[in-house]
Amino acid sequence: MEKYGKTEVMNEMADVLIYGAGAIGSLMGYLLSKAPQSEEGRIENVALLGREGHVKRIRDLGLQIVLPEGKKLVQFEYCFTGLDDLKASDFYPDIIIVCVKTYSLPDVCDELRESGLLQGRLKNALFILLMNGMGNREVFDELNLPDSQVSEGITSLGVKFSDKGKIELKGKGKSILENKIAEEKKKFLRERFSEKGFDMEFAPDFKEHQYSKLFVNSVINPITALTRQQNGIVLSSVLKNTVEGAVREAVNVAAKEGIKKDEKSVIELVYSIAEKTSGNTSSMLQDVLKGRITEIDSINGYIIALAKKHKIEVPVNEALYAMVKAATCIKLN
Repeated sequence: MEKYGKTEVMNEMADVLIYGAGAIGSLMGYLLSKAPQSEEGRIENVALLGREGHVKRIRDLGLQIVLPEGKKLVQFEYCFTGLDDLKASDFYPDIIIVCVKTYSLPDVCDELRESGLLQGRLKNALFILLMNGMGNREVFDELNLPDSQVSEGITSLGVKFSDKGKIELKGKGKSILENKIAEEKKKFLRERFSEKGFDMEFAPDFKEHQYSKLFVNSVINPITALTRQQNGIVLSSVLKNTVEGAVREAVNVAAKEGIKKDEKSVIELVYSIAEKTSGNTSSMLQDVLKGRITEIDSINGYIIALAKKHKIEVPVNEALYAMVKAATCIKLN
């Protein structure tokens, strides 16, 4: 394909916009980047769009990434704080990774709709919703984009936002995307991850993976947020009934949606993840500690909504949901 006066091959160089360059988004920017020509050079195939303070620090000083093997300083040519910055640039993304919080997605849709970019330079771009929680695709469908242009993904990467311009990798896990993505884009994404020692999978049974993550998140996130402890707190014997009760309810709700999972296996999965990430600070706890809105509505709130749809009682999930809402001083519906 012809871009910027030069011929490029998709699996060698795709241009990627990270829409929501927070902790996970910033790491994705690094993982999908093509190394600059020189040590002093800047990454040109990935653009970051995020909060002004964070993005400005990256623009001025670079992105600091703390990895198990050491620290990296990554410089980006394109750092945006809004779609107007993108409009004013010469950056034309082939892929847009949406990494915003679930409660921000309606605003993102409004921004995209009002920008006019969906009829312009983003007309043929692939949008990948790499987000926590459930129900994101339904929100994004309001933009009426072709199905081939929108995919979902999940990631088990544990990333901490340490400070403006700085992130820390706390847990290395697999990222899973829907299998329907075009082959040349899949090749690009897989090769970029593999080059940096990370795993990416394209799953035909993506919905099952998505529910598995929901099961884990619906336990670890609210419990860590409420106790203000790292993930290992979930292993405490005093929480056994709460953990298993929350899982039982979620598995019953999922079954009504056609996702059949063995309750015992899901409980084992939750405990396994809690043990492997025992020293991690969950994203919901990070939000609570920073006084931000949490994603509880798209996690336990999603389970509760489906339970109401199928007339199932889910008292443990309702209790976790209500307590997180109360703890963060957000008005209940």
